[in-house]
Amino acid sequence: MASVKDLSIDDLEHLIEQKVLEMLGDPDSGLELREEFKKELEARLARPSKRVSQQEVLNRFGHD
Repeated sequence: MASVKDLSIDDLEHLIEQKVLEMLGDPDSGLELREEFKKELEARLARPSKRVSQQEVLNRFGHD
């Protein structure tokens, strides 16, 4: 196994997240989606989404 000094920041964050989940468990484990939420999700997925480029967001909202 690699030393911590050899890990990238992303690798270290992933390792920490995995250890926390291992210790605490997944709080959503065993939960089911409500029918109302499922229907809304299906409706949203059926509608085409409008993608906005990063440049358009910067133009619209400005940047420093």
